Amino acid sequence: MSIKEIIDKENIDCDFEWQDSFVYTNSENELQKIKLEIATLNSLGFSATFSESLPLPFKTLGGICFPNQAQFHSRKYCFGLVKKLHDSFIYENSKVVDVKKEGNGYKTICDNGNFVYSTYIAICSHYPIINFPGFYFLKMYQDTSYLIAVDTKSKLFPGMYISAEEPTTSLRTAPYKDKRILLLGGSGHKTGDTSIDVNSCYRNLENYAKSLYPKCEILHRWSTEDCITLDKLPYIGKFSNLLPNVFVATGFKKWGITSSYVAANIICNQILKIQNPDSDIYRATRFAPIENGNETVNMVKQTGFSLFLNKLKAPALSFSDIKIGHGGVVNYNNTKIGIFRKSSDEIIAINPYCTHFGCELSWNELEKTWDCPCHGSRYDYTGKLLTEPSKKDLERIDLSSF
Repeated sequence: MSIKEIIDKENIDCDFEWQDSFVYTNSENELQKIKLEIATLNSLGFSATFSESLPLPFKTLGGICFPNQAQFHSRKYCFGLVKKLHDSFIYENSKVVDVKKEGNGYKTICDNGNFVYSTYIAICSHYPIINFPGFYFLKMYQDTSYLIAVDTKSKLFPGMYISAEEPTTSLRTAPYKDKRILLLGGSGHKTGDTSIDVNSCYRNLENYAKSLYPKCEILHRWSTEDCITLDKLPYIGKFSNLLPNVFVATGFKKWGITSSYVAANIICNQILKIQNPDSDIYRATRFAPIENGNETVNMVKQTGFSLFLNKLKAPALSFSDIKIGHGGVVNYNNTKIGIFRKSSDEIIAINPYCTHFGCELSWNELEKTWDCPCHGSRYDYTGKLLTEPSKKDLERIDLSSF
């Protein structure tokens, strides 16, 4: 059953509509790749055509058109699914911190002391919280991207668009109250990358929007993290050969709704012992991604730098450099600590090393978070865990003890 069929059958109100989708370019080099891709797609029986003229508010060299693609409000869709669940339970505020083999099944343990026994487990926690076996921390990294909602004060174009070249930019419209607004995405970077000025990420998108629509109004801003595998294909299926009946779904590379639908079908089929023709493509136990030399080397370099070399470097900031409302790693009495100056008389200090593998954290001035450049864990300015694969908060430091 397709997503559209589910929406129709369950009568889910989620602003569903059909839109043509485009991959566009302004690069001659990418244009040739696009034309080759269209030929390949057509040879495989997919409907794709070349569009030279696109209804965007700027000129392009053209792009691939994928006709009649689905667009809908994912949050409304998910809430609609939850309302249709029967004889099932969803537990909130129950973060899973461990999974243990017990008898013929598993014990899933939560941070509040509660636990659940089950025969099957599906780990769909964005980044898997179990390190061994599985070794997903060696086969995946996290990427941060940004989106703004824009009231352009003018008529908008039909369709959904994403650029072929880097840095990736996406444009689409969506119903909002009594009008349609522009959703403009981009400014992506590896989570925790200290070479990136995160304060410019929203600003770049906003400036771009204003260059297209000078009278526009920025309504909302969002950022998110996505898990990226080294070969860019999701990991779906058996978590590890050493853990029977444990499944995983991760590495969706910013295609969450589509990939989650594929994952749900594959994992359900595997539990029910039904053959699925797509299961081998996404096989989670594959190690072939590590053969992607460039990505693997870059990830090992970053991990080594954050885990070892960066710890030896003196902090660039001093205690007095941190102003009210700002944070950073500083040297305090010959010890590296992370601080956030909440007010003139309140400073929150933390141990600036990730509780996952101990990589040195970077301060994210835009989000007021501590970000791990190794595997993407994030903590708020008080050290409270926000994003996996870490399972514990940061250690708070009492400055009076120094």
